[in-house]
Amino acid sequence: MNRTTSAALAYQQAMQNAKDRLKDGDTAAAFALLERAHVLGQRQLWPHWVVHVWMLRVALARSDAREAIGQLWRLFLTPFGHLTGRLPLGNTGGANVSPFAPMEIPVELRAIMQAGEDQAKQPGPTRDHLS
Repeated sequence: MNRTTSAALAYQQAMQNAKDRLKDGDTAAAFALLERAHVLGQRQLWPHWVVHVWMLRVALARSDAREAIGQLWRLFLTPFGHLTGRLPLGNTGGANVSPFAPMEIPVELRAIMQAGEDQAKQPGPTRDHLS
């Protein structure tokens, strides 16, 4: 059974908050939340790719051509990073940083990610237990 960990919940919350800020027109806050979601979700292909889609949306809302081009480049690179296992952990995902540079993960996010890894390792209910 697939369980939702604290890291996945934190990712989902950051994404929802970013979407809400973008709807409110606060692109700076939206992008900061997307950077948080990027760090939390970059180890899984789909969440990682979705963050870059939303970063592109923010770039377009800002009419920021440099960021938009950077996000298009990252959308192209993301699947290859996952296929090769070469992900720059901690990278915030914006065009203002190299897409290849690992970065220090903030203490708060590191704790959330570690808790999520610990939760994923714990045995959980299976279909047999639910019957």
